[in-house]
Amino acid sequence: MIIGSFSNILLDWVFIFPCGWGMFGAAFATGLAPIISLCITSMHFLQKKNTFHVSRCTFSMPQALQIVSMGLPSLVTEAASAIVIILFNMLFMHLDGNTAVAAYGIVANISLVVLSVFTGIAQGIQPILSKAYGQQNHRALQKIYGYAIKTMLVYAIFVFLFLVWKSDGITTIFNSQQNEHLQVLANQGIVLYFIACPFAGFNIITSITFSSTQLTVYGQILSLLRSLILIVPMALLLAFTLGIPGVWLSFPVTEILVSLYGFTLIKKNLYSL
Repeated sequence: MIIGSFSNILLDWVFIFPCGWGMFGAAFATGLAPIISLCITSMHFLQKKNTFHVSRCTFSMPQALQIVSMGLPSLVTEAASAIVIILFNMLFMHLDGNTAVAAYGIVANISLVVLSVFTGIAQGIQPILSKAYGQQNHRALQKIYGYAIKTMLVYAIFVFLFLVWKSDGITTIFNSQQNEHLQVLANQGIVLYFIACPFAGFNIITSITFSSTQLTVYGQILSLLRSLILIVPMALLLAFTLGIPGVWLSFPVTEILVSLYGFTLIKKNLYSL
């Protein structure tokens, strides 16, 4: 995974600048990176002493549906993010034109990095949770989940405080033309949008926890609520009533509402065992 990610960065530069391929080069590098990762991973199967290999099996529709259902929350989150990005762009364009869209681009790029750490924490505990669940070790499940939430909270609070403290400097990095209006909008967006940090982290970890313990329905519900069902009407409502600040706030308000529901679910299904 590390080699694949860094090869994407390196090949972006090689294909765009020395090769002069422009956007095609960037797209080609992005498509080539996972192929490089697959080639590295496949070396395991070429070794004589491999501990994991493909074996014959009969197709089972119940098992296939179970596998799909466990991965559905992640699929929904990824697919719905595109819809939300389009909606936010349309709202910002309607409210304040291209400058507001550019401000959202700054915030969205920062958000991509911030949320990826939450996803990393969630994916990191997934195999450990599944093992504890398979052993019916409920105490271990609670401890692992608790450690993940505490780690997330420390990171989320630090990130939020840092972004608020350095919002002007961060925006300046993207604002090469020193557009004052863009600076104001992006600074406002960073402060309001990232109020969601601890709540988004909680929702991501809780959703993965449900998926790892065969409570996939709850994981799907949380994913759908935060990535599509709640945030779309919330963005439209707050944009209409509060304007641009309302669009920024639609993300934290959605995450807060979902986290309240997620807290009741996790308390009922994990801490009542």
